[in-house]
Amino acid sequence: MPNEKIEKYEMITCVVNAGFSDVVMDAAKAAGAGGGTVIHGRGTANKEAEQYFKITVQPEKDIVMLIVPARIKDRVLHAIYKNAGLATDGQGIAFSVPVNQAVGLYDPDKAENKEEEHAENA
Repeated sequence: MPNEKIEKYEMITCVVNAGFSDVVMDAAKAAGAGGGTVIHGRGTANKEAEQYFKITVQPEKDIVMLIVPARIKDRVLHAIYKNAGLATDGQGIAFSVPVNQAVGLYDPDKAENKEEEHAENA
C-alpha cells in the first residue's frame, strides 16, 4: 500500500533504581504507551557525579525500554520524569532514540479503527 502513511516510532529507555520499573510502566501507560521490557542491571558512577547531582548511586538498576509512536513520545517522557526522575526515589534518567523500522507492534488506536471498519463492513 504505497499511499499508506508509515507510523514513526521512538524507543524510550529509562534507567531507574531497582524496584521502580512498575512506577515507570504505570506512568508510561497512563500517558498512552503500551507495554515495555525490563532488564535488570548494575550502575556505576564516580563520586564527582554523585556530589554534583546530590544523589547516591545504587548499584542495582532496572532498565525499562518502550517502543512508542513518535506522536506520544514527549508526553510519555514527561510522565516518566515526573514520576520516576532524578528528584524521586527512583532517581531515573530517560532518553529516546528514533526507530528506523519496527514490526509486530500493537497500536490500540489503529486496532480500534480497524474494529470499527470491520463492524461497518459486516
